[in-house]
Formats: sequence, structure tokens, C-alpha cells
Amino acid sequence: MVIPSGLFLFLPFMLEEGYPFSFKEEELVLLPAKAIWFPQHTALLVSDTHLGKGAHFRKAGIPIPLALAQEDLACLSDLIAQFKPKQLIFLGDLFHSDMNNDWAWFSLWREMHHKINMILVKGNHDILPLQFYETLKITVVNEMMLGNFKLMHDLPKKDEEHYVISGHIHPGIRLQGKANQQITVPCFYFGLKNAIMPAFGKFTGKAILKIKAVDKVFAVAGKKIVAFNL
Repeated sequence: MVIPSGLFLFLPFMLEEGYPFSFKEEELVLLPAKAIWFPQHTALLVSDTHLGKGAHFRKAGIPIPLALAQEDLACLSDLIAQFKPKQLIFLGDLFHSDMNNDWAWFSLWREMHHKINMILVKGNHDILPLQFYETLKITVVNEMMLGNFKLMHDLPKKDEEHYVISGHIHPGIRLQGKANQQITVPCFYFGLKNAIMPAFGKFTGKAILKIKAVDKVFAVAGKKIVAFNL
């Protein structure tokens, strides 16, 4: 394999101080890196990485920094080093578009972590032919169960039987300071019937959620998780 120039996947290891959350008879750890660690299943869950999005825009002449995809992969490597998961689950939109140069970075990164079982719950942006994922030994599914949760990229129209964890909409919450200044940050959302993961990728937008009193929301504020409505 040809190694892309400028490789810096080996960044200093950064420990993640997660927020323990007991829910639906399962133990979760919500991480500031916008991932969830499931210790009972030794599984790490991330959603909406959108690798290759920067390259996709650069092909259209929009100047996007080259380092974005590498930074996301380096962050994943840090999480793997800390938690040592047996499986890494991508909750849809792993790669943003058609094949581009960022796939080479991802292929190299996959080789570095070849012992980990990787699963892609297919999302609307996952349009690459199945053979590309098979080459990297990534299992592709439309949905799956992880303990008491059903994992899907987008919410189903109706599912009364399972509690669904999904991604897709890149949820965010607006925080207001004492001087009325406002900032929108990513968040984990847990409603009565479903949960929504924040987007892992740095080059993604945020959709402001309308929060109900019964909802549990966890804002990602820098290196901290801030809980609301608990």
C-alpha cells in the first residue's frame, strides 16, 4: 500500500474522561470525543464520521484543510488505545461520498487496527460498493442489536419493540452564558423511545433539538460532558 505523504496519525495519546450513564439496564460511558463506550460489550460506538467530506469539497474547488480526516482517525486511535474495544461500530455515514484520496488514509488506519472487529450500520452517505468495505474487513449491516439497544443510522418510522440509538441528524443544543452570549455545541439525546448520537466528524453541522422535560440531554462542552434534565 502507498502511504500518503504527511502522515501524522501517531499523535500524543489523550485520555477521555467519560460520563457514566446507566440506562435501559445497560452501562454507558458518554465521551467528549462524541462516542459511547459500552463496557459490558467491549464496544465503541461512533456516528457520522463523514470521512472524505473534505476531499469531496476540495474536488469542487472549495479550500478545506487537508488535516481533518487525519485528525478524526487519530482521535479514533486514541479511543482504541484507551478502551481497547473488541468491536468498533460506525453508526452510518462512515465515508461521505464517492471514492477519493481520503480513502487511502482510512485504509492505512484500518491496517493499524486490523485485530478489531469493525461494523458499519449503513447510512444514507454510505454509497461505496460493498467490495470496498469487504476488502478492509468491515461488516456492513442495515441495523443490529447491541444489548438492549437497536442500532440504526436513522430513526425508523415505527418501532414499538426496541429502543433505537441512531445518528444522521447531527444533534446540537444552544447554551447561553450569563452575558446572554450563545454557543451551539453537539449533544447526546436520550428521549423516551429513542436516542440520537452526535456526529463524530469535525467537518459536520449541527441541528438544534427541541428538548422536552422528560428528555435527557448531554452537551459536549469541550473536554466535558454537561448533563441536562436529569
